[in-house]
Amino acid sequence: MTGYLKQSSPSMQFVAFIGIFIGFMLLYGTFLYTGFPALSGYTIEQLQDAGATGPKVIGYLKLVQFLYTLVVYLVPAFLFAYLTDPKPAVWIGLRQKPRALPLILALLIMYCSLWAVDLTAEWNRHWEVSATVRQMEEQADMLVNRMLQMPHISDLLINLVLIAVLPAIGEEVFFRGVLQRLIIQMVKLPWLGVLITAILFSAVHMQLLGLVPRALLGFLLGAIYLLSGNLWLSIAGHFLVNGIQVVAAYLYQVKVIHDDPTQTGTTSWYVALISALVTLSLLWVFRKRTKLPNQPIKPE
Repeated sequence: MTGYLKQSSPSMQFVAFIGIFIGFMLLYGTFLYTGFPALSGYTIEQLQDAGATGPKVIGYLKLVQFLYTLVVYLVPAFLFAYLTDPKPAVWIGLRQKPRALPLILALLIMYCSLWAVDLTAEWNRHWEVSATVRQMEEQADMLVNRMLQMPHISDLLINLVLIAVLPAIGEEVFFRGVLQRLIIQMVKLPWLGVLITAILFSAVHMQLLGLVPRALLGFLLGAIYLLSGNLWLSIAGHFLVNGIQVVAAYLYQVKVIHDDPTQTGTTSWYVALISALVTLSLLWVFRKRTKLPNQPIKPE
């Protein structure tokens, strides 16, 4: 079965990939609403209730997060890569350990972009949406904040794995390693493929009031992969962004810092402009210092 889809057209590969994704989504949903209550004694609605608190509830929420990343993103992407190429890890872009300079540049690109992204996040949060949509957004934020309650250092380490490491690997393998590659092969315009993938990456998270900043971050992660062909660099950048949020939340809770990191809108426009210019400059340097690969973008 290895390489079964290799001779198929990009559009057929895309259809097959979406089919695999939907299949695993249905599998995950079925377990969530049937098997999970039988095993845990909680329905997903009970876990999401605003009054549901305590270590046991938070533990089950983290288990759900772990299963979501594994079943919905990581497994379908690796399965598709296995069916598409005899060397699935190479096909995805996990073929080599990143060199020091590209890794440092990738991390700097993502870090320096955060002030510009924060300004767009504040603008995005003031979009006119229905009360239902805003309530759904608030519930999603509430669940994230509940998971980010970290009274002990062990909670910080667990959250770094569940919220930073695993999503960085799973989402980058899925969106950049597979989806971006397929879209670029179909549209035959690499940067348009990066943009489309970034929008889809943001849309799949089902948070309209976070659509723009997440799409911008997705575009930068896609650009890093496009210019390097090394998915480890995108994974590292994704981990940095998520990891900063987790660590900042912990430092705020233990009163090392005094500004709530979950609040947006603290960035001035001129700071955001500097952030954007520095980020673009770093991307230019990254492009000059990184050999452009053929494999991740070459139409087949």
